[in-house]
Amino acid sequence: MNSTEKSVFIDAYGSAQYLPAYRIVWLSKLVYSRAFEFTLAFVILTNALALGMLTLPGISPDAYRYATLVDTVAFWIYVCELILRILSYGKKPWMFFTRGWNIFDFLVIGLAPFFQGQSTVLRLLRLLRLIRIFRFLPEVRILSASIVKSIPPLMSMSVLIALLLFLYGMAGVYLFGAAAPEAWGNIGASMKSLFILLTLENFPIYLEEGLAISALALPYFLSYVFLIVFTVLNVLIGIVLNAMDEARQEDKAVNREGKQLANIVDSVERIIKDGKASEYEIDLLRSELAKLKQIREPKGK
Repeated sequence: MNSTEKSVFIDAYGSAQYLPAYRIVWLSKLVYSRAFEFTLAFVILTNALALGMLTLPGISPDAYRYATLVDTVAFWIYVCELILRILSYGKKPWMFFTRGWNIFDFLVIGLAPFFQGQSTVLRLLRLLRLIRIFRFLPEVRILSASIVKSIPPLMSMSVLIALLLFLYGMAGVYLFGAAAPEAWGNIGASMKSLFILLTLENFPIYLEEGLAISALALPYFLSYVFLIVFTVLNVLIGIVLNAMDEARQEDKAVNREGKQLANIVDSVERIIKDGKASEYEIDLLRSELAKLKQIREPKGK
């Protein structure tokens, strides 16, 4: 295997993992294996229970000592796990830091020795360790990808919402500013009131106060609710849901491609191991390649 070749295998969650040649394959497969991942998730959940026990009032000295021991053991398990993951990168351990979760794990675990004696910081680091359980949830990866995908359209919608809020805010100043200066006296106070109204909190109060000042309060508030609260915010939710669907489809496509590549690699390894290629093996390899080509081809072609 040369420096540009990759090893492909399926991890504990059915996702394809592509390992460059510099990775230690057996160790990488170990840290991505179902047993390793689930054991670490169990340690994190046990650590969470221990940390919860430490906050209970009137806890007995023995229970406090055991909970502290569980937390200490869990910390050293995290250290060992971190070392194994770094070692799995073989000749290029710095590539470990090209993944966001790896950087997070390193900071949360690696910073602990530097804050000995600072109980508040250490407790926060302990809590941050528990966030690592999200890494073991496949849907979190899809959610993160969907958030990234939805940022450009959300930015455009945010500009539109800000413009509409400004227009309604200025109208609110002109309509109600003189009689209700605290809520509508200037553009800042007016936009603050409109921002609170996005949740429809105190809407009847604002409406009654507005009607007592001007008859235009009814069309003003109703148009605001239907145009911004109901329509625009639902469009924002639709953008996020659409991005999540796209991210989920892409994740499924990547996993299908990875599984096909893994099957192809297994077929090639069997052929190389035997030193002979039967007609059946060649036909099987061709079938796997055809499936891979079909997955990679854009729809509609």
